[in-house]
Amino acid sequence: MAKETADRTTIDLFDSEKRRGRPRSNPLSREQQLKINKRNQIQRDRANGLKRIELKVSQDLYDALNQQALASNISRSQLIEQLLQQQIDN
Repeated sequence: MAKETADRTTIDLFDSEKRRGRPRSNPLSREQQLKINKRNQIQRDRANGLKRIELKVSQDLYDALNQQALASNISRSQLIEQLLQQQIDN
């Protein structure tokens, strides 16, 4: 019987490392948790009709975007989307 990494029910049957103290609250490793969370985030974004764009900017521009987003009480992503939309509309 092979060990299934996503199996949350019988994980203790295959656990070779026994530890003392409080048991882990999540049987998956942190790496696996991050992978699952990222996959779920991508699926939520797709369901909301969002597309991913990545770009690299200087530290100064990054800081300025963060400050303006904070002052506007919106996320940096929302600020960048607004700026791009304004540029396209003009």
